[in-house]
Amino acid sequence: MSSAPLAPARRYTVSVRALCEFTAKAGDLDLRFTPTPTARQGMEGHAIVASRRGEHYQSELALAIDHGALHVRGRADGYDADRQLLEEVKTYRGQLASIPDNHRHLHWAQLRVYGHLLCQAQGLERVNLALVYFEIGSQQETRLEESRSREELAELFGALCERFIGWAAQELAHRQARDAALEQLRFPHGDFRPGQRQLAEAVFRAHAGRRSLLAQAPTGIGKTLGTLFPALKAAPRQQLDKVLFLAAKTPGRQLALDAAATLKGQGVLPLRVLELSAREKACEHPERLCRGDSCPLAQGFYDRLAQARAACLDAPLLDRASLRQIALAHQVCPYYLGSEMTRWSDVIVGDYNYWFDGGAMLYAMAQAHDWRVSVLADEAHNLVARARGMYSAQLSRASLRAARAVAPAAVAKLLEKIGRAWSAIGKQALLPYQVLEAMPPRFIETLSAANNAISDHLAQVAVPLEPPLRDFHLEAMAFVRLAESFGPHSLLDLTRQDERNTVLAVRNVVPAPFLGPRFAQAHATTLFSATLGPWHYFADLLGMPKDTAWIDVESPFHASQLEVRVAQDISTRWQRRSASIAPITALMARQFHQRPGNYLAFFSSFDYLQQALAAFTRAHPDIPTWQQSRGMSEAEREAFLARFVVGGRGIGFAVLGGSFGEGVDLPGERLIGAFVATLGLPQVNEVNEQLRLRMQALFGAGYDYTYLYPGLQKVVQAAGRVIRTESDQGVVWLIDERFAQPEVQALLPSWWKRDDVLQATGH
Repeated sequence: MSSAPLAPARRYTVSVRALCEFTAKAGDLDLRFTPTPTARQGMEGHAIVASRRGEHYQSELALAIDHGALHVRGRADGYDADRQLLEEVKTYRGQLASIPDNHRHLHWAQLRVYGHLLCQAQGLERVNLALVYFEIGSQQETRLEESRSREELAELFGALCERFIGWAAQELAHRQARDAALEQLRFPHGDFRPGQRQLAEAVFRAHAGRRSLLAQAPTGIGKTLGTLFPALKAAPRQQLDKVLFLAAKTPGRQLALDAAATLKGQGVLPLRVLELSAREKACEHPERLCRGDSCPLAQGFYDRLAQARAACLDAPLLDRASLRQIALAHQVCPYYLGSEMTRWSDVIVGDYNYWFDGGAMLYAMAQAHDWRVSVLADEAHNLVARARGMYSAQLSRASLRAARAVAPAAVAKLLEKIGRAWSAIGKQALLPYQVLEAMPPRFIETLSAANNAISDHLAQVAVPLEPPLRDFHLEAMAFVRLAESFGPHSLLDLTRQDERNTVLAVRNVVPAPFLGPRFAQAHATTLFSATLGPWHYFADLLGMPKDTAWIDVESPFHASQLEVRVAQDISTRWQRRSASIAPITALMARQFHQRPGNYLAFFSSFDYLQQALAAFTRAHPDIPTWQQSRGMSEAEREAFLARFVVGGRGIGFAVLGGSFGEGVDLPGERLIGAFVATLGLPQVNEVNEQLRLRMQALFGAGYDYTYLYPGLQKVVQAAGRVIRTESDQGVVWLIDERFAQPEVQALLPSWWKRDDVLQATGH
């Protein structure tokens, strides 16, 4: 790490929080007093404290100062000018004694830095400082006070800045080199693929106009590089701090890492690329707590962090494997080392949840550190369903009973109260499935109290919770958080599974109110996929800004490449499913014998798949088959795809919307055709019917928003596995009478041959 002084012509801006976290954190990683209050609870806590102060109390006091070539800025929580008293407010839940000493040390460092900034801004010779801990549950304050002179605070501040300035010099030099290289960056493949340039130009324009973009682009044109390249090209002029590439599944993240490696070339481009992994995948000791007295990789974490952080900067690519190797070499936690490196990386590759989830780490950090970010979301047709899941939660009586059986006595009593409040709800809901109009206040109160009690217990022990109690605690915390923001965007329902077990669920149906702030925070957000139509469906449900741009990228493929056939005399409706098996198997066999090769056959469920496979193998034992099974491991999925070789022969049976319906690249002879034996419509059940009613009430399109659009998106994705390059030739069979309907065909890709579709009988 270089310690060269910063060039006086440029300043490095750092927040008070970032400065202190970099220089004042020491000792163990210790999360014993988490889960912390939600963001909403934290804001409400700060508001309550401010309301208790006098009329001259100033909240959110903006302060800034220069130290050499550092520009330090932040907002102090509150200041009482009459008493020359500056306050830093920290909200927490549980026992104050559970807050580790190194966290308190960090809090004091922040307060003293704000004290120095205040003395300089207002010419004070001395200031009174108060560290105020506010307990969310009891709403009680604990105050720790001291008085410091201007000279003392200046000395403390200067020491922190001197510890940081060497790193800042390095970061500023990196940013200058990065931006200069990006200005000169050329597309790595000489020229764009057809359609790829159109996509890249649209992404670049969206960044220039600071707008969101919905980009529908065909599979196989190189969307990953076609979005990452223009976002990076826009970075210097738009002063972007980070480009976040988010994907729904592992293959999408790997494509982004490969694209970034391609852009970096042979190390010419000074671009720091980081892959974020889920905690459960990155954790080396899942049986231990994230505390120094439990996990060896948490013990002394901050004492060893500086060396691990410096080693990360020397890595060509910080993918999951590289990050783990560096972390273990320095005996620090790989997951939290990855979290730390988000501050110092240019491109961050991860799952949707890092930006769009309620507790999204990257979104929170962007707010805290004023990052200017570009968000690229791959396979964004998944985002509606994924976001609904992020803002949904459920609890079952069975999980409550299991948690109570292993809970300590104090917690068990509160769990019993939850059971009684739950029974009261059940007495009012007599149907097997029933939507409740409002959150039951007594139930939420007891649930919240139990959460606090479990958190208190967890803070006092050095062993993890028993799995049933841990799982219930996580579910209950999510439920309480969503109860705070319950509204027309969600449903609250109760389902009776049997005499002893009921399930309470908060089901989000419109993620827009939760995702809107995410779009507003980003400099530009690009959602891209082969199936992002109709655009109003995504704009409505995701809460896209009103000025969102929309592009439907022209396909580089031609109708002559893909023979699309509709089997219009076969119905795959549930009532006629058994009767459909024989004609479907006959159709598949006939197509295979006409043109032997590798095919994929998609069915709406595993049961349907098994019925079709059994019938097919009995009738046509000479045709090789292999199948997707429930809960396949990564190795099993790779083995399934490995059967699709050049010169191969056979049919792979898969479930529509599953692992092999999207994100699978089998060009040329590896795949020459697909059979799609379903419209992919979600199952008609009580939950989906409630969703349909809500979609009708909100958007006037209940059936389309609930069934038709989600189903056809899966069909087009599956069919998109067949044509991957401009030289591919293939056939797609759409097997169901409804595929011949004009309103259904209108949702299929425009380049498909539909004017002269061969409507076959299947016999």
